[in-house]
Amino acid sequence: MSLRFCNSHSLYHLLLVLVIFCSISAIYAKANEDPTIRTMEAFSGYPIHESNSFVTNLASSLSVDAETLQKRIDELSTFSDTPAPSVTRVLYTENDVLARSYIKNLMGLSGLSVREDAVGNIFGRCNLKCTLHMVLCFSQRIGNEAVLAPVATGSHIDAIPYSGKYDGVVGVLGAIEAINVLKRSGFKPRRSLEVIMFTSEEPTRYGISCLGSRLLAGIESLAKDLTSTVDGQNISFLDGARSAGYAKEHNDLSSVFLKKGSYSAFVELHIEQGPILEEEGTSIGIVTAIAAPASMKVDFEGNGGHAGAVLMPNRNDAGLAAAELALAVEKHVLESGSIDTVGTVGILELHPGAINSIPSKSHLEIDTRDIDEKRRNSVIEKIHQSAITIAKNRAVTLSEFKIVNQDPPALSEKSIIEAVEAASKELNLTHKFMISRAYHDSLFMA
Repeated sequence: MSLRFCNSHSLYHLLLVLVIFCSISAIYAKANEDPTIRTMEAFSGYPIHESNSFVTNLASSLSVDAETLQKRIDELSTFSDTPAPSVTRVLYTENDVLARSYIKNLMGLSGLSVREDAVGNIFGRCNLKCTLHMVLCFSQRIGNEAVLAPVATGSHIDAIPYSGKYDGVVGVLGAIEAINVLKRSGFKPRRSLEVIMFTSEEPTRYGISCLGSRLLAGIESLAKDLTSTVDGQNISFLDGARSAGYAKEHNDLSSVFLKKGSYSAFVELHIEQGPILEEEGTSIGIVTAIAAPASMKVDFEGNGGHAGAVLMPNRNDAGLAAAELALAVEKHVLESGSIDTVGTVGILELHPGAINSIPSKSHLEIDTRDIDEKRRNSVIEKIHQSAITIAKNRAVTLSEFKIVNQDPPALSEKSIIEAVEAASKELNLTHKFMISRAYHDSLFMA
């Protein structure tokens, strides 16, 4: 599941929520009076019946080093292809590699055991065995019983051109700081904690969002497709990965797949990327569901020609076909009748791209999302039919209509929602339940 925050003041508070979540020691109460107890027992694997004095002491001892965290966010932002205050950090480029090294060094300094997979997902695990008897965490008792799967948290650090320095980054650096807070407080969990830095959450280079988490989720079609995927400079994905030190002996990317049950819980700290929390003055958003995203690539081809020599009745303008389809996207989204349906033409390219040349080719990339998968799929089909009709009416060729991804929505685990809510209440923080219409790696970790 995901957590959202609206500003830097909320960041400090939300990190405390993340800390409490990772320790799951925010509230003690009688099992028959508080459903939170059932939540905590479900994670911990043993009954909860001690007094709440330990929890109160732990919560009061937690202190986030906000100054150092902000410093690290600022430092990481310097690994950028564009000048401050913007950040541009594209997958497997020089600055991406430098930023990855920075994250691995921080993980090492925090005492985490660091490993990477074939595509560059980075894992930092905190393997601490508990010596305390009054502890609540996502675990079972250590002893002769086998150690259960760890709790994971994390996000991404790649950045689309001219983005901000908090997007994704705070979910990685904040997770590292959350573990540091627990260590400073003397808390030693019985279940391991793991920070994940996902590779390529952004689709900037290879056109695939959440590439790393999709592979971790075991999407076989993606693992196969990536072996023949190239970027805008015709550099293959595998060559790009190898230039950054990954996939050296891995043409088969199924080695990245996680086994089912690898983690007992996952939570992602992320900026909201919308105005709701800030407008309402609410510190924390607890995500209950993630909208279903889909993306399409569309190409039209016409005859082109000179802008002055070819008269209007004789034109087959691929550019106008693209413009008409862009307006059709808006029309079909609005006709859905739901505020939860959205559509965006984020890329529109014309060839040859000269002021005195009629476009002979046009390329669009379309994003549409909805919390209702059936309604979203209906919009996609209407966009497809519009593309066919536009091509026919304008006497151009619809050379490609490709659905790149068509992912299902995801529901957050009820027990994790309750745990985060409990942590928010323990810290007296304003919070609300939200649907995330932006999707992140949490969608595929679910």
